[in-house]
Amino acid sequence: MTVQDNKKKRAANAALRYIEDGMVVGLGTGTTVLYLLQVIAASKINILGVTTSKKTTVICQQLGIKVTDIDDVDHIDVTIDGADEVDTYMNGIKGGGAALLMEKIVAKNSNKNIWIVDDSKVHDTLGTFPLPVEVIPYGSGRLLRKFEANDFNPVLRVDQNHQPIITDSGHYIIDLHLGDIINPQTLADYLENQVGIVEHGLFVDIVDIIIIGGDSVTLKERQTQLK
Repeated sequence: MTVQDNKKKRAANAALRYIEDGMVVGLGTGTTVLYLLQVIAASKINILGVTTSKKTTVICQQLGIKVTDIDDVDHIDVTIDGADEVDTYMNGIKGGGAALLMEKIVAKNSNKNIWIVDDSKVHDTLGTFPLPVEVIPYGSGRLLRKFEANDFNPVLRVDQNHQPIITDSGHYIIDLHLGDIINPQTLADYLENQVGIVEHGLFVDIVDIIIIGGDSVTLKERQTQLK
């Protein structure tokens, strides 16, 4: 196990304190979440999982974690997911595993959102990691050209056979190589207004707690505003 793997495992272990018997738990996608799933299975905590990808569903079934469809529950107590990059304002980029659409649907329907990351994912501003954008196949070439004209440095994500990666929902992924994203909300608003874009990987003002695995574990918590 590498040093980075150990940091991911520390973050995953720390997330277990937020899970209780009988909870409906959103379960994310990615390598750090895999450690979480293993910890949940080993702990024998009885939860009902709502997964964010077919891959996570398969792993849960292999580990004996019960899962259900998001439309078959009336709430999600907490969702625990990874992130490809987080900034100092607790915004994030997700979608490196091509699951960003389902991840955002589950997150937006959760009472609480927690991200588990290793410390290499934390930066002052977003943009070190390419921003995934999920698009419908029809007209995707037009969007690529539009992104190129805006100097977004787009790259259609392809597999080892140079064929477009297909998401669980049947879409393509275009990765935008942007450099520093100074205003994530402005960029999110722009992308949401482009025809053909299904969803983008900017997660702005969504997460409540970030668990960061390093030599030790640190927490970042969103400050709630008094009404």
